[in-house]
Order: sequence, then C-alpha cells, then structure tokens
Amino acid sequence: MAIIAVGGRKGGVGKSTIVGNLAAEFAAMGRSVIVLDADPQHSLAAWAAQGDGMLSRCVEKVKGANAEALRAKARSAEKAADVVLIDTPPGMPETAYQAALVADLFLLPCGPSPLDLFSLKEALSLALKARAERRSKRPRIRFVPSKVLMNTNLGRGLSSSLEEMGKKVLPPIGQRIVVAEAVLSGLTVCEYAPNSVSRMEFKNLAKAVHEIIKR
Repeated sequence: MAIIAVGGRKGGVGKSTIVGNLAAEFAAMGRSVIVLDADPQHSLAAWAAQGDGMLSRCVEKVKGANAEALRAKARSAEKAADVVLIDTPPGMPETAYQAALVADLFLLPCGPSPLDLFSLKEALSLALKARAERRSKRPRIRFVPSKVLMNTNLGRGLSSSLEEMGKKVLPPIGQRIVVAEAVLSGLTVCEYAPNSVSRMEFKNLAKAVHEIIKR
C-alpha cells in the first residue's frame, strides 16, 4: 500500500509514539506492517523489547541510519508488507530527508509549544525539498497535533495554527498517561487500553491516514 515516514527537527513531539500506535491500528485493520526504526537511539525497538506485543514482531532497526541503508530497507520492506512506517530521528535532517525521498506520505507531528511550531517550519521545508527533487506530489505532507492538552488554550488553538501553515491537519493526539503506561508494558495503546479515549484518538488518526494512502 504505502510507505509512511514520520519526522520532525525537534525531539519530544511524539514521533515514535505515533509510529508505534499507527502500526497497531493498521494491524487491527488486517494490514501487514513493518516498522523501520531509523533513530540511532532505537526508541521503538526498546519499546518493543519491553513485552511480546505486536511491535515485537514488526520493528526492524536501521543500523547506522545512513541514506543507502535506509532506502534499501524501505524498498525491501515495501515488497513484504502492506504498510511500511519509518521513524526518523530529530536533529538528523539527512535521515529524514532520505525517508521523505521514498515515502508516499510524510507526517509531521507538532506539540502545542511555540518552539514546536518554530522547528516544524524547518521540517516542512525539508519535506518540500524532497518532493521537489522527486518532481512529484509525493510525499504528501500532513500535520499531526501531538501531545495536546485538550483543555488548554494552546491545545485548542494548535490545529488552527497548523492550518495557517498551509498543509492539511489530521486528528489530534492528546497527552495522556495511558500512552506512557502502554510503552512501559511493551504494548501499544490498542493492546493495552483498547476502550480508552487515547485508543480512539489513534484509531481516528489511522483512519484519516488510511483514506490518504488509499487515494
């Protein structure tokens, strides 16, 4: 079906959390999934190793995270799965750029802090540069409000702020303790708390992403 990369210049905006939980939601839809952990810290691999959930069966490390290794891994994974998700590291624009060169969809999570918005502009420029090099409409680019405190002014205004930057905004992901609890258990929210509000947020995000890649 598609290669989906998740990137951003700033750490702490929920990239790995979004990748892992999107993987679970696509698996729940009956799709085969491979997750490429291209962050040298390998946070997703560490999360998967905490338990025996679905991530333990689909996360693959990209060692070195250099351009050649990442692109080769992505093309190989594309032949073996319906959906390939790539988690890119913060502060390493070349890795994110290479992911954008092979991705069909590039998701840019952003937290409610003004600092998150500032760094998002750099990440957006990088994704647009990759699209220009490909001379294509791919990767399609979408913003994801992330770690949102829904009952705050900053949280409520984040989607509007993102829309002003000219790209479509997908359903938000709230800042919820159940997400951290799931990670500690080595599980996704889908597995750990299937009836929670957090699970519904990730499910709505996955549905929106699925509609994009279907087109």
